[in-house]
Amino acid sequence: MNHLPQAWGRPRDDVYGAYDHSYFQTSGPKQSTQQPIVTGTSVIAIKFKDGVVIATDNLASYGSLARFTDVKRLRQFNKSTILGFGGDVSDMQYLDRLLLSLAIRENYSSYSSASDDTDDTSNLESLNAKNLHTYMSKVMYRRRSDFNPLWNQILVAGFGNDEKPFLASVDLLGTTFSSPSLATGFGAHLAQPIMRKVVPDEASVANLDKETAVQTIRDCMKVLFYRDARSMDKYSIAVVTKDGIDLKEDEKLENQSWAFADRIKGYGTQVV
Repeated sequence: MNHLPQAWGRPRDDVYGAYDHSYFQTSGPKQSTQQPIVTGTSVIAIKFKDGVVIATDNLASYGSLARFTDVKRLRQFNKSTILGFGGDVSDMQYLDRLLLSLAIRENYSSYSSASDDTDDTSNLESLNAKNLHTYMSKVMYRRRSDFNPLWNQILVAGFGNDEKPFLASVDLLGTTFSSPSLATGFGAHLAQPIMRKVVPDEASVANLDKETAVQTIRDCMKVLFYRDARSMDKYSIAVVTKDGIDLKEDEKLENQSWAFADRIKGYGTQVV
């Protein structure tokens, strides 16, 4: 056998002749992802007076099959920004690697720009949530313009240049917008009405405390578990404040039960 790394497991060329490498040729047309395959559902987030609360469940579905039950869809960037990914999981993993390389370059350039005679790098600027949201919008728009979109909708939470809570969305077309509360997937239909009762406009954010914001998100996750067939009762939740990010990735809904189902009228042996 030929034990050179580039030909592991193949017959020796000097005995059996040169190996046919034609199968390596990729002369066919350029291919792009036509539709998402393994997907995550809703990402929900709400601003409060001191920061942002964001959450996703940990399920990745293969069509209607609840295939992967421990997929974390919240990603922390540096110490003050977190991203929530809805949509295709493989595209999320690609973006995760892209953000990791960006973070490495950002931190390396920050430290290398410090003076050689001091170790104080605390005043060096780094990408904040608003900068990162702009960067992600350019990435998504470029891929859309290449007719090879990344099948994701992303929520970016953190703080902007003005040190105020920042929350914005970008989708596979590169479309961006911001709001006191945001949601993707079925959360846009089921969770947004609940969050908008708490923060109907930007002015109401200043009156919302952390405890109420967290409880609102937890209530929304419970509604999504019961009403969204692609959701589950285990989820990740993060609270972003100026003190840092409190990320919990293995939360579970409390007191969740389907015991109420036998009281619903209109199906089976029930009579309206």
